[in-house]
Amino acid sequence: MLPSEIERLVREAKAARKKAFAPYSAFTVGAALLTDKGKIYHGCNIENPSLMLSFCAERAALINALVEGGKKFKALAIVSGRKDYCFPCGTCRQMLAEFAPDVEIYLASEKGIKKFSISELLPYQFKKT
Repeated sequence: MLPSEIERLVREAKAARKKAFAPYSAFTVGAALLTDKGKIYHGCNIENPSLMLSFCAERAALINALVEGGKKFKALAIVSGRKDYCFPCGTCRQMLAEFAPDVEIYLASEKGIKKFSISELLPYQFKKT
C-alpha cells in the first residue's frame, strides 16, 4: 500500500475511535478495514458492565464488512487513545485469520505506524481440518 493510503486508513480509524463507548476502562479503540474494492468499513469498541460481553473495534469493522458482503480485505488500521500500539486481542486475531487471512495490519500510535501480517500476530492459528 502507498503511504498516503495507509495515512488515510489511520485517519479513518481515528475517526471511528471517537464513537467508542468505553466508560469502564476509558480505553477507546478505532479500526478501519479496507476491502480489495476500496471500500472502508469502520469499527469501535463497545464496552458492557460485564466486560466479557464487550466488543472490539477490529471485530466490529470486520462484522460490518461481512454483513455488507465484503469478502476480500486489503488492510486494517487500528488506533487507540494510548501512546503505545494497540494489538488485536486473541479473538480478533482468530477472526481475522479466518475471514481476512491476507490482510495487512497497521498499528498506529504516537511512535509511528507498524505493519504486521495475521500470521505474525497469530502464528499457530486454529484451522478447520
